[in-house]
Amino acid sequence: MKIRAPFVALHKPRSTTLPSDKMVITQKQHYLLTMDIFRDLQPDVMERLVHQTEMRTCRRGQILYSQEDRAEVLFLLKRGRVQIYRLTSSGKRLELANMAPGTFFGEMPLLGESLRHAYAEVVEEALVCVMSRNDVERLMREYPQVALRMIEVLGQRLAFCEARLEEVAYRSVPARLASILLRMSNEVQGEELRITHQELGDMIGALRESVTKILDEFQREGLVELCRGRVTLRNIAGLKAHLEE
Repeated sequence: MKIRAPFVALHKPRSTTLPSDKMVITQKQHYLLTMDIFRDLQPDVMERLVHQTEMRTCRRGQILYSQEDRAEVLFLLKRGRVQIYRLTSSGKRLELANMAPGTFFGEMPLLGESLRHAYAEVVEEALVCVMSRNDVERLMREYPQVALRMIEVLGQRLAFCEARLEEVAYRSVPARLASILLRMSNEVQGEELRITHQELGDMIGALRESVTKILDEFQREGLVELCRGRVTLRNIAGLKAHLEE
């Protein structure tokens, strides 16, 4: 099934600014200022950046990027959650990364960041800003501190991928499941996680049926409470004990 990418026009002709447009521009500038990679940019630079980005609200299940796409764009995630994954020849989903608010992702070979042969799907309603390759390259040349922060983020992402490979190689499925639940709880700074059993299975490389069985065992042990589309952590210490399995 061919999926059409929703981001086809990154730049729009500037027109007379209406009050509603001003509100959108102000909102977009606020979102970009909260991105760590832009924190030292001067107001005039931020104003130019605002006009070089397109802001979109994306619904759950929307595909931002598919393996058929070739456009080189950078997505800046302000709100929501996006999953990067590949599909095997048998149709099984292999999760590569789970993007949280405040980070970026996209098809940017200059940064060593690639989505080729991968999908980017919204798993929680998201707000994203999009930049073209030319605008990103120009920004990095003019403001090296932005490039350095991007490299730092990519380095952390690489270290995380290496840690996940180690988990898959050496940890049991219950230990991997406990690990991902604890990590997600830390990311959202809360105990209630909005996630399905299938999504958890994709993230730890396990079948949905296996995840459901282990979660049922966790619930009997009083470690979690299960509800449709939600997992609530009830015993953090108990989950951490499973990491040693």
